[in-house]
Amino acid sequence: MSTRPVGADAPTRRDQILQEAARLFAARGFHGVGVDEIGAAVGISGPALYRHFPGKDAMLAELLVGISERLLAGGRARFGSTGGPPEAVLDSLIAGHIDFALDDRALIVLHDRELDRLRQEDRRRVRRLQREYVELWVEALREARPGTGEPAARASVHAVFGLLNSTPHQAGGEAMGREAMAALLHRLARGAFGVV
Repeated sequence: MSTRPVGADAPTRRDQILQEAARLFAARGFHGVGVDEIGAAVGISGPALYRHFPGKDAMLAELLVGISERLLAGGRARFGSTGGPPEAVLDSLIAGHIDFALDDRALIVLHDRELDRLRQEDRRRVRRLQREYVELWVEALREARPGTGEPAARASVHAVFGLLNSTPHQAGGEAMGREAMAALLHRLARGAFGVV
């Protein structure tokens, strides 16, 4: 699982804690995991976690806000750096989200199940970041498919997110291998956008 930005140094203890917390929360639910279990997963005592986080709520918030921030930052970088035709920008956004969907499956499950457990302020922040991320995609799609209305573009983007974010629930994806699965998801996303 990649909860850190690409190119970052070796994971810190804090990164390790977040990675294990995401894995455990996704597997057994936020309330089904104690701090002692998270600590044991990274080789420290449960109480030692409090040197890094005030509690489980703070871990959950950092995981869900953090991934939303990284998706938006990555989307902006792809949108601004491609410099090619609109189709290339759209392909780059798709590829970036596929990397997230395949590498951060636990965070997708965690978001689906536990977003409502965040404090209202953190939940609003996640939703704001997600709206900004969607708007990048809507703009890229409308540039790649001139004449596409905004409502159709927005609905299409959400449908493609649903497709890509379904990877934790797909049977057979593991057997295909990551590269084959990424290629399949890319074709499916492009196909969905091709009919707009």
